[in-house]
Amino acid sequence: MPAVADRAPLFVLFGGRSAEHDVSCVTARHVLAAVRSDRYEIVPIGIDRDGVWHRLAFDSHAFDSNADALDPSGEPVDPLPLFADAEPSAVVLPLLHGPLGEDGTVQGLCEVADIAYVGAGVLGSALAMDKIAAKHMLDAAGVAQARWVGL
Repeated sequence: MPAVADRAPLFVLFGGRSAEHDVSCVTARHVLAAVRSDRYEIVPIGIDRDGVWHRLAFDSHAFDSNADALDPSGEPVDPLPLFADAEPSAVVLPLLHGPLGEDGTVQGLCEVADIAYVGAGVLGSALAMDKIAAKHMLDAAGVAQARWVGL
């Protein structure tokens, strides 16, 4: 997908299969209302509750409404070719909350597709979601921490 008039493509991912789907849709609505469309070619990608990725049309005027959240529906797309065919200046902004979004899975997909993304990397994201694994990693590194028990 070619960039429009020197604007870098910005893929905004939201929705997802986690219990935090609705929070992600609200986050996306607010981010898309604030993003500078004169600097970026905005490409909203909504992931429905079944895990299907959808490309939405972006119209900055549509986000002037008082709608609380975005609906992750539209043209179904396959994320790997979408990202792999993107301009080198493209960036993914993952606004996904919870598992299958902020746990390193989407970050890994971006790594495989060789596309830049905002936020922590694969391991950092995974450890931030898996608190027991993070505690084990801290133990192995000799980092002092409060006593803990994993359940």
